[in-house]
Amino acid sequence: MTTPTEQPAVAQYLTFTLDQDHYAIDIARVKEVLELTSLTRVPRTPEFVRGMINLRGAIVPVIDLRLKLGLSRTEKTLDTSIVITEIPVEGQLTVLGALADSVQEVIEIETKAIAPPPKMGTRVAVDFMRGVTRRDDQLLVLLDIDRVLTEEELCAAADVDAAAA
Repeated sequence: MTTPTEQPAVAQYLTFTLDQDHYAIDIARVKEVLELTSLTRVPRTPEFVRGMINLRGAIVPVIDLRLKLGLSRTEKTLDTSIVITEIPVEGQLTVLGALADSVQEVIEIETKAIAPPPKMGTRVAVDFMRGVTRRDDQLLVLLDIDRVLTEEELCAAADVDAAAA
């Protein structure tokens, strides 16, 4: 058993691709993975908020991770998926969907194999990265899904859910 300050020796991550690059998020934040379905656009939301879906009666905002990370817009393909996550917003867990070009698998990564995010200079924020590791001769960027969006952006996405209710 680990104490609150200890890191587990191994953690599980869901791997996925964005624009041919490989990413992963902590499986503990993932509720499920869905095939891309039609999204209902929400007027006056940031471009990276692609819309919302009805998930078994719950309205879930869906963001485009590619746009949020400064890449081109996610295009619909047979492999495009929505990763349903739970993110804390103002003290409550909020369900949020994130578009991925394709979802690969759940893998285990040894904590000691994770390097800290690279220093990119003072003007480039990398606080949304938990770290970087190598897998099959490729770099795998571990995203901290709680920090991909700012608190203000998370609140705006949560407001999509509240407005729909």
